[in-house]
Amino acid sequence: MSAIFESTIKMAQDSRADWYIELRDTLEDTTEICADLQEYSKKIEELGALYGGNIEVKWSKDMNVPPFVMDTIRFEMSQLQREIEEETGESLIKDKA
Repeated sequence: MSAIFESTIKMAQDSRADWYIELRDTLEDTTEICADLQEYSKKIEELGALYGGNIEVKWSKDMNVPPFVMDTIRFEMSQLQREIEEETGESLIKDKA
């Protein structure tokens, strides 16, 4: 059984462009706030290590997150994924066989 983390993209208060990710560990019922994807990546790695890397991440977003913010996040995620895959030499997305 894997640990489940809930990652929710939210907008900063009174902002139309600034966002953050709320990362919730559902087993420990703790929440971390990540200002960007670099911080999120480090935090999910730290928290995931507590469970031997056996984790599942469920993504969502608040209703007020505009499409252009989602596009920015998707682009940044793909860049980060590519960097990690180049460093490790293996794909982050595993086939479920």
